[in-house]
Amino acid sequence: MLARTQLHQWFRSMGRVLLGYSGGVDSAVLAVAGAESLGPDRFLAVIGRSPSYPESQYRQARTLAEQFAVPFLEMDTHELDDPRYAANPTNRCYFCKTELWSVLGRVARDLHFDIIIDGTNADDLGEHRPGLGAAQERQVRSPLVELGWSKSQVREVARAMGLPVWDAPASPCLSSRIQYGLAVTPERLRQVEEAEAFLRELGVTGDLRVRHQDSWARIEVAPEEFERVRACRDQIESRFAALGFPRVDLDPRGYRRGSMLAAPAAS
Repeated sequence: MLARTQLHQWFRSMGRVLLGYSGGVDSAVLAVAGAESLGPDRFLAVIGRSPSYPESQYRQARTLAEQFAVPFLEMDTHELDDPRYAANPTNRCYFCKTELWSVLGRVARDLHFDIIIDGTNADDLGEHRPGLGAAQERQVRSPLVELGWSKSQVREVARAMGLPVWDAPASPCLSSRIQYGLAVTPERLRQVEEAEAFLRELGVTGDLRVRHQDSWARIEVAPEEFERVRACRDQIESRFAALGFPRVDLDPRGYRRGSMLAAPAAS
Protein backbone atom coordinates (compact mmCIF):
# COMPACT_ATOMS: atom_id res chain seq x y z
CA MET A 1 0.00 0.00 0.00
CA LEU A 2 1.52 3.28 -1.16
CA ALA A 3 0.39 5.44 1.78
CA ARG A 4 1.73 2.99 4.35
CA THR A 5 5.00 2.78 2.46
CA GLN A 6 5.26 6.58 2.49
CA LEU A 7 4.80 6.60 6.25
CA HIS A 8 7.46 3.93 6.73
CA GLN A 9 9.83 5.94 4.56
CA TRP A 10 9.14 9.03 6.67
CA PHE A 11 10.06 7.19 9.85
CA ARG A 12 13.17 5.60 8.36
CA SER A 13 14.49 9.02 7.40
CA MET A 14 14.50 10.00 11.08
CA GLY A 15 16.73 9.01 13.97
CA ARG A 16 15.16 7.91 17.26
CA VAL A 17 11.49 8.92 17.46
CA LEU A 18 9.24 9.49 20.47
CA LEU A 19 5.47 9.72 19.93
CA GLY A 20 2.86 11.42 22.10
CA TYR A 21 0.39 8.52 22.07
CA SER A 22 -3.29 8.77 23.05
CA GLY A 23 -4.72 5.63 21.46
CA GLY A 24 -6.93 7.48 18.97
CA VAL A 25 -6.78 6.49 15.31
CA ASP A 26 -4.18 9.14 14.34
CA SER A 27 -1.64 8.25 17.00
CA ALA A 28 -2.44 4.55 16.65
CA VAL A 29 -1.42 4.61 12.98
CA LEU A 30 1.82 6.36 13.91
CA ALA A 31 2.48 4.01 16.82
CA VAL A 32 2.16 0.85 14.74
CA ALA A 33 3.97 2.25 11.71
CA GLY A 34 6.76 3.65 13.89
CA ALA A 35 7.26 0.33 15.67
CA GLU A 36 7.27 -1.51 12.34
CA SER A 37 9.70 0.93 10.73
CA LEU A 38 12.18 1.55 13.53
CA GLY A 39 11.88 -1.27 16.04
CA PRO A 40 12.02 -1.00 19.85
CA ASP A 41 15.48 0.60 19.96
CA ARG A 42 14.52 3.63 17.88
CA PHE A 43 10.83 4.14 18.63
CA LEU A 44 8.78 4.75 21.77
CA ALA A 45 5.13 5.71 22.28
CA VAL A 46 4.45 7.69 25.46
CA ILE A 47 1.03 7.92 27.10
CA GLY A 48 0.43 11.03 29.19
CA ARG A 49 -1.93 10.14 32.04
CA SER A 50 -4.05 12.60 34.00
CA PRO A 51 -7.68 12.92 35.23
CA SER A 52 -8.59 14.55 31.90
CA TYR A 53 -7.61 11.43 29.92
CA PRO A 54 -10.60 9.07 29.53
CA GLU A 55 -10.06 5.69 31.18
CA SER A 56 -11.69 3.92 28.23
CA GLN A 57 -9.20 5.49 25.83
CA TYR A 58 -6.30 4.60 28.12
CA ARG A 59 -7.35 0.94 28.07
CA GLN A 60 -7.76 1.13 24.29
CA ALA A 61 -4.27 2.61 23.92
CA ARG A 62 -2.64 -0.07 26.07
CA THR A 63 -4.52 -2.92 24.38
CA LEU A 64 -3.55 -1.76 20.90
CA ALA A 65 0.10 -1.25 21.86
CA GLU A 66 0.29 -4.74 23.35
CA GLN A 67 -1.51 -6.30 20.38
CA PHE A 68 0.84 -4.72 17.81
CA ALA A 69 4.07 -4.92 19.84
CA VAL A 70 4.42 -1.15 20.18
CA PRO A 71 6.96 -0.19 22.87
CA PHE A 72 5.29 2.29 25.21
CA LEU A 73 5.81 4.20 28.42
CA GLU A 74 3.31 5.89 30.75
CA MET A 75 4.00 9.28 32.32
CA ASP A 76 1.84 11.36 34.63
CA THR A 77 1.03 14.89 33.54
CA HIS A 78 -0.17 17.60 35.92
CA GLU A 79 -2.01 20.17 33.83
CA LEU A 80 -4.71 20.53 36.52
CA ASP A 81 -2.05 21.99 38.83
CA ASP A 82 -1.70 24.94 36.43
CA PRO A 83 -4.25 27.62 37.44
CA ARG A 84 -4.31 28.90 33.86
CA TYR A 85 -5.51 25.50 32.67
CA ALA A 86 -7.91 24.96 35.57
CA ALA A 87 -9.58 28.33 34.88
CA ASN A 88 -10.75 26.81 31.57
CA PRO A 89 -10.24 29.66 29.09
CA THR A 90 -10.82 29.10 25.38
CA ASN A 91 -7.06 28.46 24.96
CA ARG A 92 -7.03 25.85 27.74
CA CYS A 93 -5.56 23.27 25.36
CA TYR A 94 -2.41 25.36 25.01
CA PHE A 95 -1.59 24.92 28.70
CA CYS A 96 -2.38 21.20 28.58
CA LYS A 97 -0.07 20.62 25.63
CA THR A 98 2.62 22.80 27.21
CA GLU A 99 2.63 20.41 30.16
CA LEU A 100 2.51 17.30 27.95
CA TRP A 101 5.38 18.34 25.70
CA SER A 102 7.44 19.46 28.69
CA VAL A 103 7.08 16.00 30.24
CA LEU A 104 7.79 14.21 26.96
CA GLY A 105 10.70 16.55 26.29
CA ARG A 106 12.35 15.42 29.51
CA VAL A 107 11.79 11.79 28.53
CA ALA A 108 13.30 12.43 25.10
CA ARG A 109 16.38 14.07 26.62
CA ASP A 110 16.87 11.40 29.27
CA LEU A 111 16.49 8.51 26.80
CA HIS A 112 18.31 10.24 23.93
CA PHE A 113 15.52 10.49 21.37
CA ASP A 114 16.08 12.80 18.43
CA ILE A 115 12.56 14.03 17.71
CA ILE A 116 9.08 14.11 19.25
CA ILE A 117 6.01 13.64 17.05
CA ASP A 118 2.25 13.93 17.47
CA GLY A 119 -0.89 12.69 15.70
CA THR A 120 -2.07 15.99 14.23
CA ASN A 121 -3.54 15.45 10.75
CA ALA A 122 -4.10 17.93 7.92
CA ASP A 123 -7.78 18.47 8.78
CA ASP A 124 -6.87 19.55 12.31
CA LEU A 125 -5.13 22.67 11.00
CA GLY A 126 -8.45 24.26 10.13
CA GLU A 127 -9.97 23.83 13.60
CA HIS A 128 -9.73 25.63 16.94
CA ARG A 129 -6.67 23.89 18.39
CA PRO A 130 -4.62 26.17 20.63
CA GLY A 131 -2.44 23.22 21.59
CA LEU A 132 -0.82 23.32 18.16
CA GLY A 133 1.03 26.45 19.26
CA ALA A 134 2.61 24.61 22.18
CA ALA A 135 3.76 21.85 19.82
CA GLN A 136 5.30 24.36 17.42
CA GLU A 137 7.16 26.09 20.25
CA ARG A 138 8.79 22.80 21.19
CA GLN A 139 9.56 21.65 17.63
CA VAL A 140 7.14 18.73 17.81
CA ARG A 141 6.73 17.25 14.33
CA SER A 142 3.48 16.04 12.77
CA PRO A 143 4.10 13.31 10.17
CA LEU A 144 0.46 13.17 9.06
CA VAL A 145 0.48 16.88 8.32
CA GLU A 146 3.81 16.65 6.53
CA LEU A 147 2.39 13.88 4.35
CA GLY A 148 -0.82 15.88 3.79
CA TRP A 149 -3.12 13.18 5.16
CA SER A 150 -6.72 14.06 5.98
CA LYS A 151 -8.68 12.26 8.71
CA SER A 152 -10.42 10.08 6.14
CA GLN A 153 -7.05 9.05 4.67
CA VAL A 154 -5.77 8.17 8.14
CA ARG A 155 -8.82 5.99 8.71
CA GLU A 156 -8.31 4.26 5.35
CA VAL A 157 -4.71 3.44 6.25
CA ALA A 158 -5.73 2.29 9.74
CA ARG A 159 -8.31 -0.05 8.24
CA ALA A 160 -5.78 -1.47 5.79
CA MET A 161 -3.38 -2.01 8.71
CA GLY A 162 -6.03 -3.97 10.59
CA LEU A 163 -6.24 -1.53 13.48
CA PRO A 164 -9.43 -2.04 15.51
CA VAL A 165 -9.72 1.73 16.13
CA TRP A 166 -9.91 2.61 12.43
CA ASP A 167 -13.55 3.75 12.77
CA ALA A 168 -13.55 4.71 16.47
CA PRO A 169 -15.23 8.04 17.29
CA ALA A 170 -12.91 10.88 18.20
CA SER A 171 -12.34 11.14 21.95
CA PRO A 172 -10.61 14.37 23.00
CA CYS A 173 -9.78 15.06 26.62
CA LEU A 174 -12.60 15.18 29.14
CA SER A 175 -11.94 18.86 29.84
CA SER A 176 -13.29 19.67 26.38
CA ARG A 177 -16.76 18.80 27.67
CA ILE A 178 -16.75 21.47 30.39
CA GLN A 179 -18.22 24.89 29.63
CA TYR A 180 -15.50 27.49 29.07
CA GLY A 181 -15.00 29.62 32.16
CA LEU A 182 -16.21 26.84 34.48
CA ALA A 183 -13.23 25.54 36.45
CA VAL A 184 -11.81 22.18 35.43
CA THR A 185 -11.77 19.94 38.52
CA PRO A 186 -11.28 16.19 39.04
CA GLU A 187 -14.89 15.95 40.22
CA ARG A 188 -16.32 17.55 37.06
CA LEU A 189 -14.12 15.35 34.90
CA ARG A 190 -15.41 12.30 36.77
CA GLN A 191 -19.02 13.41 36.29
CA VAL A 192 -18.54 13.71 32.54
CA GLU A 193 -16.67 10.43 32.20
CA GLU A 194 -19.23 8.42 34.17
CA ALA A 195 -22.15 10.06 32.37
CA GLU A 196 -20.74 9.21 28.95
CA ALA A 197 -19.88 5.68 30.06
CA PHE A 198 -23.48 5.20 31.19
CA LEU A 199 -24.82 6.29 27.80
CA ARG A 200 -22.47 3.81 26.12
CA GLU A 201 -23.80 1.10 28.44
CA LEU A 202 -27.31 1.92 27.21
CA GLY A 203 -26.12 1.25 23.66
CA VAL A 204 -25.56 4.77 22.36
CA THR A 205 -23.03 4.56 19.53
CA GLY A 206 -21.07 6.98 17.37
CA ASP A 207 -19.98 10.46 18.38
CA LEU A 208 -21.14 11.31 21.88
CA ARG A 209 -20.54 14.20 24.28
CA VAL A 210 -21.96 15.09 27.67
CA ARG A 211 -21.44 18.84 27.97
CA HIS A 212 -21.00 19.98 31.56
CA GLN A 213 -22.98 23.20 32.06
CA ASP A 214 -22.36 23.40 35.83
CA SER A 215 -25.74 22.50 37.34
CA TRP A 216 -27.02 20.65 34.27
CA ALA A 217 -25.84 18.43 31.43
CA ARG A 218 -26.38 18.68 27.68
CA ILE A 219 -26.20 15.46 25.68
CA GLU A 220 -24.96 15.58 22.10
CA VAL A 221 -25.34 12.48 19.95
CA ALA A 222 -25.84 11.74 16.26
CA PRO A 223 -29.47 12.31 15.13
CA GLU A 224 -29.93 8.57 14.53
CA GLU A 225 -29.32 8.03 18.27
CA PHE A 226 -32.02 10.48 19.42
CA GLU A 227 -34.72 7.80 19.78
CA ARG A 228 -32.48 5.57 21.90
CA VAL A 229 -31.76 8.45 24.26
CA ARG A 230 -35.43 9.42 24.45
CA ALA A 231 -36.47 5.82 25.10
CA CYS A 232 -34.08 5.67 28.06
CA ARG A 233 -34.98 9.09 29.41
CA ASP A 234 -36.02 7.94 32.89
CA GLN A 235 -32.87 5.87 33.38
CA ILE A 236 -30.68 8.72 32.14
CA GLU A 237 -32.30 11.32 34.38
CA SER A 238 -31.95 9.06 37.42
CA ARG A 239 -28.30 8.25 36.79
CA PHE A 240 -27.35 11.81 35.88
CA ALA A 241 -29.08 13.16 39.00
CA ALA A 242 -26.97 10.77 41.09
CA LEU A 243 -23.88 12.18 39.37
CA GLY A 244 -24.89 15.75 40.26
CA PHE A 245 -26.89 16.79 37.18
CA PRO A 246 -30.47 17.54 38.30
CA ARG A 247 -31.32 18.62 34.75
CA VAL A 248 -30.48 16.84 31.49
CA ASP A 249 -31.19 18.13 27.98
CA LEU A 250 -30.82 16.34 24.65
CA ASP A 251 -29.43 18.86 22.18
CA PRO A 252 -31.80 18.85 19.16
CA ARG A 253 -28.94 19.97 16.90
CA GLY A 254 -27.04 16.74 17.57
CA TYR A 255 -23.32 16.27 18.01
CA ARG A 256 -21.19 19.15 16.75
CA ARG A 257 -17.45 19.55 17.00
CA GLY A 258 -16.48 22.70 18.84
CA SER A 259 -19.98 23.44 20.07
CA MET A 260 -18.63 24.75 23.38
CA LEU A 261 -17.06 27.69 21.52
CA ALA A 262 -20.53 28.85 20.51
CA ALA A 263 -21.88 28.64 24.06
CA PRO A 264 -21.58 31.62 26.45
CA ALA A 265 -18.69 31.21 28.90
CA ALA A 266 -19.53 30.69 32.55
CA SER A 267 -19.29 33.88 34.59
